[in-house]
Amino acid sequence: MANHKSALKRHKQSLKKAARNRAARTRVKNAIKAVRAAVLEKNPEKASSAFVNATSILDKTACKGVMHWKTAARKISRLAKAVKIIESA
Repeated sequence: MANHKSALKRHKQSLKKAARNRAARTRVKNAIKAVRAAVLEKNPEKASSAFVNATSILDKTACKGVMHWKTAARKISRLAKAVKIIESA
């Protein structure tokens, strides 16, 4: 554990930031799971609304620096591809 006042403050800040990042990553995983579940059910309406929600969440986490923007873009692209397949079928 840190002994200096500034080091103690940095430690507290890092714990808060880690908790915020963990929550954001969990939110992303749940949003992606919702899209995947709708795709497996072959429900285009549910899939498209879940996709819009997931896209928003992924963009926000990329903006805040929780995940790299290219990682978010890749995930959005793959989800869009899956949703498009069931919408066209």
